[in-house]
Amino acid sequence: MPLVEEGRAKVNLTLRVVGRRVDGYHDLESLVAFADCGDRLALAPGPELKLDTTGPLAGDCGDVADNLVLRAALLLAEHVPGLKLGEFTLDKMLPVAAGIGGGSADAAAALRLLARLNDLALDDPRLLEVALLTGADVPVCLVSRASGITGVGETLSPLALPKMPCVLVNPRVAVATKDVFAGLGLRNGELLVGATDILQSPAWPEDGASLEDWVEALAENSNDLEAPAMRIQPVIAEVLSALNATNGAWLARMSGSGATCFAIYENTVEARRASQKIRLDHPQWWIHAGVLS
Repeated sequence: MPLVEEGRAKVNLTLRVVGRRVDGYHDLESLVAFADCGDRLALAPGPELKLDTTGPLAGDCGDVADNLVLRAALLLAEHVPGLKLGEFTLDKMLPVAAGIGGGSADAAAALRLLARLNDLALDDPRLLEVALLTGADVPVCLVSRASGITGVGETLSPLALPKMPCVLVNPRVAVATKDVFAGLGLRNGELLVGATDILQSPAWPEDGASLEDWVEALAENSNDLEAPAMRIQPVIAEVLSALNATNGAWLARMSGSGATCFAIYENTVEARRASQKIRLDHPQWWIHAGVLS
């Protein structure tokens, strides 16, 4: 029987770009939650490493050789002598280049599957090192739970979020992360915020705080990539407008580097109604009503 893992969609509730390091990577500060939708990855143990893609969005995956699932597996094989591998089957449900970490979630699912197959602990330092080498979002997708992130994705602080009824909308346009970061125009070694701002990280609500408390705290922050992403794909503004126009939308914002946007609602009934309205008006968009946690 194949081993199976879910690659849940990652949503950046906030995202601040602190600056660009001398090595060219960007230092970030972000609060990440995970949605109740995702890709499904199966692993059938075998002598050869392979990847097949299926599902409604398999055609958007591009060249299989470039897929992060294979990249993660090959990197782990370099770090773990004698690593048992096999054939992966990816059931692709999430849009690609969408700001919700689809590829990163798939790579993280691959690492969890290989850890299970090879009796590796999820906190094995080799697994964590490979996750970061594969991509900045892979470490948080590996644990797949709400976290605060700093640095280039390597420092995680688990957070206890209340369940957040939400609607996710992607207008089915791809946005290249590198282009969005380039739109910030930061030189290597340049800070986007002042030194005093860096010291004042967001103070998130205590454990057990209400959804309303969290939405108020989130509203005091933002996503620094929203403006440059909107310049690249103006349709993002249309998505945010559609979400804001629904009844009961408490907060609407873009996730990651876009183009997926989300809105938070008081309850799942309002979220479902909002998704139905947007789907009627924009049948070509990818839409999911569910819960962030």
